[in-house]
Amino acid sequence: MWCRAGAYHLAAMTAPAALSVPPADPPAEEDADVRLARLAAALAEPARARMLGCLLDGRARTATELASVAEVAASTASAHLARLRDEGLVTMLAQGRHRYFRLAGRQVATALEGLMVLAGAPRSSLRLTTPMPLRAARTCYDHLAGAAGVALHDHFQASGWLRAAPHAQADAGDYVLTPAGEQALTALGLDLAHARSRRRRFACACLDWSERRPHLGGALGAACLELALRRGWIERALDGRAVSVTPRARREVPQWFASRQEPA
Repeated sequence: MWCRAGAYHLAAMTAPAALSVPPADPPAEEDADVRLARLAAALAEPARARMLGCLLDGRARTATELASVAEVAASTASAHLARLRDEGLVTMLAQGRHRYFRLAGRQVATALEGLMVLAGAPRSSLRLTTPMPLRAARTCYDHLAGAAGVALHDHFQASGWLRAAPHAQADAGDYVLTPAGEQALTALGLDLAHARSRRRRFACACLDWSERRPHLGGALGAACLELALRRGWIERALDGRAVSVTPRARREVPQWFASRQEPA
């Protein structure tokens, strides 16, 4: 059985790290006991504790959502989040005009999990109101989003098909396709030469607005959706952006769109 810190670690491994805006490192000369006291003080506010508990599932949240969880005003939530960033407990993800917050790392998740066991209280949760068909699978412009899109992104990474592009050559969140990925996708009929010829980013992380984890965007993401539609793995709804994963996909590419189940 997975612990919640394990769920955080799984989500963090697939997050677009290049989108993170980390806090400044604490002063090198600061004693460990002083640092411990500062962290304890940051955790000692119930509103901040609720925010951190909500983030243990590994998803990123907006300040507005965390304000709702913490039951505080938006301005108060901003001050709390600034304190948590200053102490290195959360990082901010920037995507376009939107700002999201997530736990700063696995060590933070593990420490919080241990404290919550001692406290004996359930973590705060946030109800997602996205309609289930859209949350399961939908299009995001011309690539796959929703739980199925996140699963596709996770599978490509877990299979070693994608790796982060070198920072000196990439925009935030860009990926390169590995030789193993090229071979696998070409064998399935994906036209990589055409995807690379498009005047756009080739492969990048796109933060999913319902799952709050990245799905695969860029020309590669669009090519994967085109391939899935052509092979009958995905079917479009009669109207709207919802799509569905077909039984054929579950037979031919069972790992592509299989969402990982979260722990209770």
